[in-house]
Amino acid sequence: MENHDGVTEILPPPPLLERCARQRRPPLSVLRTRVKQGLTCSVPRVKATLTGFFPVVHWLPKYKLREYVWGDLMSGLIVGIILVPQAIAYCLLAGVDPIYGLYTSFFANIIYFFMGTSRHVSVGIFSLMSLMVGQVVDREVYLAGFDMSDGSTVTMAPGMWNDTGPGDTNLTAAGVEVMGMECGKECYAISVAAATTFLAGIYQVLMAVFRLGFVSVYLSAPMLDGFATGASFTILTVQAKYLLGLKIARHQGYGTVVVTWVRILSNIHHTNLCDLVTSAICIFVLVAGKELQERFKDRLKIPIPTELVVVLGATLASHFGDLHGLYGSSVSGHIPTGFISPTVPSFGLMPRVALDAVPLAVISFAFTVSLSEMFAKKNGYTVRPNQEMLAIGCCNIIPSFFHCFTTSAALAKTMVKDSTGCQTQVSSLVSAVVVLLVLLFFAPFFYALQKCVLACIIIVSLRGALRKILDVPSKWRASRADAVVWLVAMGATALISVELGLVVGVVFSMLCVIVQTQRPKVALLGRVADTDFYEDIKEYQNLTAPEGVQIFRFQAPLYYANKDSFLKALYKAVGLEPFLESTRRRKAEKKARELASKLPKSAGENNNSNGDVSTSLVVGENKFHTIILDCSAMPFMDSTGMGTFKGLVKDYSEVGVNLLLASCNTNVIDTLRKGLFFGKGDKDMDSMLFYTIHAAVLYANSQVAPPALPADSAV
Repeated sequence: MENHDGVTEILPPPPLLERCARQRRPPLSVLRTRVKQGLTCSVPRVKATLTGFFPVVHWLPKYKLREYVWGDLMSGLIVGIILVPQAIAYCLLAGVDPIYGLYTSFFANIIYFFMGTSRHVSVGIFSLMSLMVGQVVDREVYLAGFDMSDGSTVTMAPGMWNDTGPGDTNLTAAGVEVMGMECGKECYAISVAAATTFLAGIYQVLMAVFRLGFVSVYLSAPMLDGFATGASFTILTVQAKYLLGLKIARHQGYGTVVVTWVRILSNIHHTNLCDLVTSAICIFVLVAGKELQERFKDRLKIPIPTELVVVLGATLASHFGDLHGLYGSSVSGHIPTGFISPTVPSFGLMPRVALDAVPLAVISFAFTVSLSEMFAKKNGYTVRPNQEMLAIGCCNIIPSFFHCFTTSAALAKTMVKDSTGCQTQVSSLVSAVVVLLVLLFFAPFFYALQKCVLACIIIVSLRGALRKILDVPSKWRASRADAVVWLVAMGATALISVELGLVVGVVFSMLCVIVQTQRPKVALLGRVADTDFYEDIKEYQNLTAPEGVQIFRFQAPLYYANKDSFLKALYKAVGLEPFLESTRRRKAEKKARELASKLPKSAGENNNSNGDVSTSLVVGENKFHTIILDCSAMPFMDSTGMGTFKGLVKDYSEVGVNLLLASCNTNVIDTLRKGLFFGKGDKDMDSMLFYTIHAAVLYANSQVAPPALPADSAV
């Protein structure tokens, strides 16, 4: 910086801010305090624990009867009416009898009423959970040797007799012995489903106890959307055989979608015309009802119970038309009333399904928490994710003793609750009462209900998820990375399997993030005229690069995986690779010496002038004297990144270029200090670290000696 006399004034480095002193308590002291707090028992603590574990104790005494009751009654009644046909239908996906779907819906609503923190979420049967449970059930039923064709009971496949399973499960010619009791195909199926559900609930409770709710952050929205769409294709494929009345066993293993469609097309000549006509009529009525609902949703005060209308109409038509007897149409069969006595889930089956319960636990929790937070934000209240995980875990553990399978929050029914005036979870209690009435009195009336009608209800409910494939172009325009994640998750789920699709989706989405950090955006910065602001020269016009200074920005963390990318980008941007420049100068110096030695020796002045000429030829002149690294977009660095900075300072100093840092956050500064980047005692910190780019530029220019004036210009 020049003063009035034209002499460059060397600026001192700007003062550094003084960091707050943080005195961390010893780990043992922290542990003792937490243990003491955890073991302390007092009336306020017991009350806080009770209200935390059972939120209903907190909000139910404050229930505003006149203000809330009508909305809760209406939403609970409507959701209950929708829930009954869906509970029966989704049992086709889960591979169990319809009565167990009603049990699951009843107990899940009751338990979430006591333990949930969301006022609007509807917990119960969900198509994706039913599909994943059904795949486990069908695999274990197949391995147990049962005939997988529809309508079979205890027939064993050839070669599977007298096999013995682990623990308390034994295979016999007549059936399977579970927990010391003889068990047929349907009994064994619900035993597998209950054991899987119990383990999924245990995993969720353990995640809540150890506060592992952060696991859900690795399930990105594009990945979950793609996973749900791919699972919807699988559900559609699995249910297609019921639309045509084909008796085809569900495929076991990978490629369910492809293999099932090949089997359907090869057996298309066995189509049951009665089921086909019934399916066409039901789908037309269901789709028409949904379209009317969407078109006139502003005028309709309550949703049209299309599913219930279709179920009642189809049941009456099947009963009085004797469609099962005359045309061989497959029907639901006898649905008993009342409750089956509770039993402990089979511990002998749990080792077989322990891994299968993991994705069930994670997906169930992720959907429940995301829906809870979505509707809480919409309606202006908060939820506790950890309590939600605990609640959904108990919604799986306790019902597993009552012959139920895995549950989760369901988007469609939650939206219905929200749109029909739901205020609290009292609406879930009302829905449970509706299901209870069906369980106690009306279940046997669904005997003649055709399975193709249930399949139609399931398939039409997938419209929303399947329509998302039309959003791929808009996703691609918004973010190509998100669109690719969506496509990979959807393709893997549909073409390989649901479980592997989830793994592939999570791994691929994380790899996309890693790749983005390995190839981040970099920029050389220029100054906005007459300001202290600096921005990307390629992105903005009318920016001026500071003379003799290169300002480089790296928009990613600097760690072991991308340090090579960082160095390549820096060398390319500034146009000077220090190692190559040092090598070039050494070679030039050697050549200059050889040239000087060959020149004839003359007077001392001539020798001195020759030496000066050779030196100037060797050293040359850099286009810049300082590189400033803008670290404002660098959230953290590891020891490898710190070592990279150290190497840059050393390498560039050898070619006469200084390296300064600007806009570092405290995480980066602490890493550099621990690695002695600023020397012992941080002695060089005030001359290498600056809080703004402009301060670094001013300091860099002030450290450069002014060019020497010619001798004849002296006065």
